[in-house]
Amino acid sequence: VQLQASGGGLVQPGDSLRLSCAASGRTSDVNIFGWFRQAPGKKRVFVAAVRWRGSPTYYADSVRGRFAISRDNAKNTVYLQMNSLKPEDTAVYYCAADPKTDGYSADEYSYWGQGTLVTVSS
Repeated sequence: VQLQASGGGLVQPGDSLRLSCAASGRTSDVNIFGWFRQAPGKKRVFVAAVRWRGSPTYYADSVRGRFAISRDNAKNTVYLQMNSLKPEDTAVYYCAADPKTDGYSADEYSYWGQGTLVTVSS
């Protein structure tokens, strides 16, 4: 499975941004898609996840209520709608996928995109 993340950019606090993750290859093998982020000098952390089949979505406490993850199976694409962005949301955002895990740890995900930079600054 290959993943291509896009949609990052420079925005002001309070703005919105939508990230996309286009998947190709054996997406039928995927159980879950996740978004992670890594701020400068910090570890990569979980942001949100959605099952490829089924409705459950999962969020980190820091983004719950502001971010929304969704998928379009027909387009093999997963989205991360980010609203009310804050400077602390600044990071490189990565999409990831895995055929088995239901977890939130980056170590549990097998497939990774290249990352897209989100900068929130006035």
